[in-house]
Amino acid sequence: MSTIKDLKPALVWNNFYQLTRYPRPSKHEEKVREFLLKWGKEHKVETFADATGNVIMKVPATPGYENRKTVILQGHMDMVPQKNNDVKHDFLTDPIETWIDGEWVKAKGTTLGADDGMGVAMAMAVAESKDLKHGPIEILITYDEETGMTGANKLQPGVLKGDILINLDSETEGELYVGCAGGMDTEGTGRYTKVRRPKGYQAYSLQVKGCQGGHSGMDIILCRANANRIAARLTDVILAKTDTKLVEFTGGNMRNAIPREAEVLLYIKDPSKVARVLRKAGLQVLDEFAQTDPDMSISLTPAIFSKGYVKDDEARALVNAVLACPDGVERMSQTMPGTVETSNNLAIVKIAGGKVAIVTLMRSFIDSAKVALSRKIAAVLNNAGIKTRFVGAYSGWAPDDKSVILRVMKESYKKLYGKEPEVMAIHAGLECGIIGGIYPGLDMISCGPTLKSPHSPDERCYIPSVQKAWDFLVEVLKDIPER
Repeated sequence: MSTIKDLKPALVWNNFYQLTRYPRPSKHEEKVREFLLKWGKEHKVETFADATGNVIMKVPATPGYENRKTVILQGHMDMVPQKNNDVKHDFLTDPIETWIDGEWVKAKGTTLGADDGMGVAMAMAVAESKDLKHGPIEILITYDEETGMTGANKLQPGVLKGDILINLDSETEGELYVGCAGGMDTEGTGRYTKVRRPKGYQAYSLQVKGCQGGHSGMDIILCRANANRIAARLTDVILAKTDTKLVEFTGGNMRNAIPREAEVLLYIKDPSKVARVLRKAGLQVLDEFAQTDPDMSISLTPAIFSKGYVKDDEARALVNAVLACPDGVERMSQTMPGTVETSNNLAIVKIAGGKVAIVTLMRSFIDSAKVALSRKIAAVLNNAGIKTRFVGAYSGWAPDDKSVILRVMKESYKKLYGKEPEVMAIHAGLECGIIGGIYPGLDMISCGPTLKSPHSPDERCYIPSVQKAWDFLVEVLKDIPER
């Protein structure tokens, strides 16, 4: 049975396989960083970690290409740790188990880590190869991209000398990205009054599972179900029509992943009545999302717990806040047809232990629109007694119509494949905008092989696209102009 090590191009897939062996969830990149440093030493590539933890490799030009502009190949070492509920996997210790399904590489019930392991693997392949033609190359592998772009934000001026940056973190082969949305996080916090368990009520667990989830930037336009919003909608109906107490509400665990699961703990006076109410409301929800989330399930099962519940008026206010908080596409772009301009992901909700925590991730190409959305979110959450603060703000990356690397890459792609690539901006956070602010004047672009459903256990990489993306990168490096 073939494995990903048998796929072509061999250098890329072998490096990606090695990356899958090392745990690398965001904020836990120690082991993969150590591997990258050791890999560089073994392959006689100048490799070092900067003062904050980014890994940098420097590859000299091949003979005859010394006068070409220096290219920075850039990707990030961390990955989003998501798994199916029935999968036993510890992202801090266990390797990612991959398998080949036709023309796709997938993981066994977890995120694959091709975002951005595939980009890092391609950069490593360039450093390792003995037969490519290219000018001077610097490789920048950042850390903690997925939960705050920390590595990019802490990159220091003067560490890199390059003229051109090729970000290898895009997810559709044949597309070149020349701009991206900016972002900002909402952190909502509060407290609620706990009331002792009432007599004559039974403990139940309401669960929403099997939502598609996905990348909160790339997939937000697909209007998939947000498990937090669905759970709040169902809980709202139950509280309004039955004698039921809210105990806890938990859903989502990553700011940049559309929530796939949520659980609400309830004390119920009349379970049969709640079941009837839930059956009607649940069927409506399943019907509404039959196309986008065909595997969504809604269940109500007896549970064992003895905890204080949320005071009734506070419970209604908190559920209403989750219901009313903006989620999904806020506005489509007026200048880039078919592209989301502004969005919000209602990413994490936790009402438990007397505390409330709500986290969202806003994205927008327009800073003022992002700020306006933050005020709307604050108004909703503040009305329920939830304090808000907005952190991690970063501006978008504006397209440059004078870009030299864009012209080179369009010509190289047409030379290889007989057509020009699509040129667009992406409603997701790429590190280009941050790095460009630290290194003004960098000529930047983003590309990569085709990935589907990143940030979810359905993440997969299209095998034929990897060869095309590699051949394209090789051709581009050969065509880089002189200084």
